[in-house]
Amino acid sequence: MKVVGVILAGGRGRRLGGADKALVRLAGETLLVRVAARFAPQVAALALSANGPASAYAAAGLPVLPDAPPDDRGPLAGVLAGLDWAAAEGAEALATVAVDTPFLPLDLVARLVDSGAPLAMAESGGRRHPTAALWPVAVRQALSAALDRGDRRLGDVAESLGAVAVAVDGDGIDPFFNINTAEDLALAEAVLRSEG
Repeated sequence: MKVVGVILAGGRGRRLGGADKALVRLAGETLLVRVAARFAPQVAALALSANGPASAYAAAGLPVLPDAPPDDRGPLAGVLAGLDWAAAEGAEALATVAVDTPFLPLDLVARLVDSGAPLAMAESGGRRHPTAALWPVAVRQALSAALDRGDRRLGDVAESLGAVAVAVDGDGIDPFFNINTAEDLALAEAVLRSEG
């Protein structure tokens, strides 16, 4: 099965003072570069879902997929843009991760695929992570219809489509720890320093 990947980076970063999370630096690298380095080896091709100017993300060397207008419909719109791109790439499935998850597992996609579920999302510490998921290209129309109805909650839409949760726990910090605040960024820096 051909699986391509999209890093979701369309959020507004309100709790980080409006910073574009993709461009926030962690241990000298942008979150985008750090997440791409962990995710790219797991997929056949990789793109970025973002609504900023493509030139801002050029250093990552990834195609940038903007949401279809209006571009304020949240990560569900980013997944749909990714599924459209995946279909054009001839892929059967799209794996997604959030740009603010710098500790994502190096075998995330394999675990999701190995679940055997057409639509699978990661779960750690008893919490589901719908941005860390495997989406079959076949759900494009269902996601488009959900957006047309005004549905924006990625997890709710995934569950309505029969998503299966796949346990992906790690040692130490939650592999889906996400950076939303300056305090989160400081904690991630401390974790990286302790890992040496």
